[in-house]
Amino acid sequence: MAQSRKIKLGFILHGVGRTWNDWRHPDKDVNASTSFAFYTRQAQLAEKGKFDFLFVADSLSITEKSSPHYLNRVEPITILSALAAVTSKIGLVATLTVSYSEPFNVARQFASLDHISGGRAGWNVVTSWLGDTAANFSKTEHPPHNVRYRIAAEYLDVVQGLWDSWEEDAHVADKASGTFVDPAKLHRLDHKGEFFQVRGPLNIKRAPQGQPVIFQAGASDDGRNFAARRAEVIFTHGPTIEETAAYYSDVKERAKGFGRDPDQLYILPGIAPIVGDTDEDAEARYRELADLESLETGFGFLSRTFNDHDFHQYDLDAPFPDVAHIGLNSQQSGTLRILSQVRAENLTLRQVVQRLATPRGTFVGSPETVANELQNWFENRAADGFVVFEPLPGQLDLFVEKVIPILQARGLFREEYEGDTFRENIGLPVPDNRYTAARDSQEAA
Repeated sequence: MAQSRKIKLGFILHGVGRTWNDWRHPDKDVNASTSFAFYTRQAQLAEKGKFDFLFVADSLSITEKSSPHYLNRVEPITILSALAAVTSKIGLVATLTVSYSEPFNVARQFASLDHISGGRAGWNVVTSWLGDTAANFSKTEHPPHNVRYRIAAEYLDVVQGLWDSWEEDAHVADKASGTFVDPAKLHRLDHKGEFFQVRGPLNIKRAPQGQPVIFQAGASDDGRNFAARRAEVIFTHGPTIEETAAYYSDVKERAKGFGRDPDQLYILPGIAPIVGDTDEDAEARYRELADLESLETGFGFLSRTFNDHDFHQYDLDAPFPDVAHIGLNSQQSGTLRILSQVRAENLTLRQVVQRLATPRGTFVGSPETVANELQNWFENRAADGFVVFEPLPGQLDLFVEKVIPILQARGLFREEYEGDTFRENIGLPVPDNRYTAARDSQEAA
């Protein structure tokens, strides 16, 4: 008997890799992060596997010590607009920061992507954690953590207001009467707030799916509240099933407290499954990846979490340094997670770096083993689905060919796409246009 609740799957397009050293694998394409051919193949393979969406991460600041993919990668909306032409069903989710962009331009970009793709756009709303980003945008300082979330809330209000500028039938285009647009159904926003003043209306008609799907990755307290109030999909870090289930329960309760239906908010931890013919084969593949890494990979992840802070200056075998003040205005959730482990286990800097260098995760094994673990997390409400990374070349092929058929046979994953738009396929409603809804309500009164 088919289950009504299905696993949601996203695939993250990540070029040369996730770490500082995995690009050195003999089968890696060192130009992958800027290769349209590479992204096309991965996008089409993910669509063949009936994934819900492609996801492109982003950041706007690098140093010479950044990981290879961070150093050199294409801009998200650009690559997804191109991939829209070589795919037809899969969702296209771009990361774009509210701290270093303008709402009108962003509303227009995502509405354009939605039209180009036939209704498949999604926006991962981020606030940017790397403080050096300010220097790339003529700013003297990075906004504090709590201010960034106030900016994000108002920013999203403006963008969604602009997306409602055109009612569904505002674009008349009646050649006989010479009427191109119904002025009663084209609306100025006239927003004046703490951070933004935006008149509107937007210069592109209503998107095919009403509005692009809103993603967020909030893990701090401010981030959880923002995501629970505003996001439709949350991309989260899932180190263990216990931690992720606690996060899942907390955010769903917050969503309910904001008057939302928690079943219309999907929580998707990121995972990097390693699939082999047997459990032993998969373990050997994991060692193949781990052997490429070094302490420098761990230093890289640690530095990124703490605003590119240089940890080489500290004694590796001394207690972990007192750097909380650096991380809390950067990637706050990652900082708190590391500091919590340090306090609980009295970890040295070396131990923290080693853990970050070669994280194994629980999704390593035969196709059956990996499918069992996915089902375990899903059925025990640690996840509504997953965002899949490819840790080694060929792993997406194996996941599509061997793991997805098992999930389908168990009634846990779709066999065909449900519709043409991202909202149809992931199971989210089309948002009402605020002006249409207000008029309908008046007429019904």
